[in-house]
Amino acid sequence: MLKGLSPLLTPELLKILCEMGHGDEIVLADGNFPSEAIGQRVVRLDAHAGTDVLKAIMSVFPIDTYSDPNAFLMEVVPGDNVETPIWDEYSHIMKESEGETVRIGHIERFAFYERAKNAYAVIATGETALYANLILKKGVISPVK
Repeated sequence: MLKGLSPLLTPELLKILCEMGHGDEIVLADGNFPSEAIGQRVVRLDAHAGTDVLKAIMSVFPIDTYSDPNAFLMEVVPGDNVETPIWDEYSHIMKESEGETVRIGHIERFAFYERAKNAYAVIATGETALYANLILKKGVISPVK
C-alpha cells in the first residue's frame, strides 16, 4: 500500500500508467467489452465501477492537451434506444481533474474496437452501464519550476 493512492491503482496498473508515453492511449472498458480479445495488455478490475476506476486513474494520469479530442466514448449504435448518463459522470470526473482541457469525442462502435486494439492497455471493469467504454490519451507533466 502507498499513502495517498487509491487502492484501485494496483501495482500492475501503476506500472502500465508509468510506462505509457505522451500520446499513448488506454481503454477503460465496461463489463461487456471484449477486453481479452482486443487488449494487448489487460488489467482486470471486474469488481469495480467504471466511475471509481476513472477517478483513481485521473488522480495520476495527465490528459493530452495537444489532442482534440483527447478522450473518446463509444457511440450508441443507431436504433439502439439506450440512455447514457454515465457519459456525464465520466465527463464530470475528467473535468474535475483536468479542467476544460478535456475534450470528448465519440467513435462508432467498430471503429472504437479497432482503435482499442492499438491502445497501450485495456482496463476491464465491472461497469454495468451500456456504452461505458472510454479511451484516454496520455499527456505530459510539465517540469516543476
